[in-house]
Amino acid sequence: MNKQTGAEERARAAQGHIDRSLMALKIILVIAIARLLVGPATEDLLGSRLMGLPTWEWSLCALTPPALLFIYRSPESWRLLSYDAIYVKSAAGLYLFYATAYVIFQGGWTLWIAVVASLAAFLGIWWLNRKERLSAR
Repeated sequence: MNKQTGAEERARAAQGHIDRSLMALKIILVIAIARLLVGPATEDLLGSRLMGLPTWEWSLCALTPPALLFIYRSPESWRLLSYDAIYVKSAAGLYLFYATAYVIFQGGWTLWIAVVASLAAFLGIWWLNRKERLSAR
């Protein structure tokens, strides 16, 4: 009974760490979206842009999904995180969409980091899902 209680406590603590990490991912994503919209919004409201479109900060934000996957890459952690993998996929997809569009239309070389980071996040999710299926056999 005591062993089972200890295992349940460790699982609850691990889930708490993952929940806090996902909350950080969501906060960073909201900040990145707000930063993306500040330039056009100030142009509409004030007649001139206070800030340009995001570049290096978008690449920095795009590093959060692969970092989260790297931290929780063990099979036990991935099993807990995989239930909420939609948040990681959504964040990586948004970062990839904006970075690719900016690179194609504006030629910003700093956003190649965001493109690579987003693709690494998708590759990491695929690899961890595959690894989990192989370990289940």
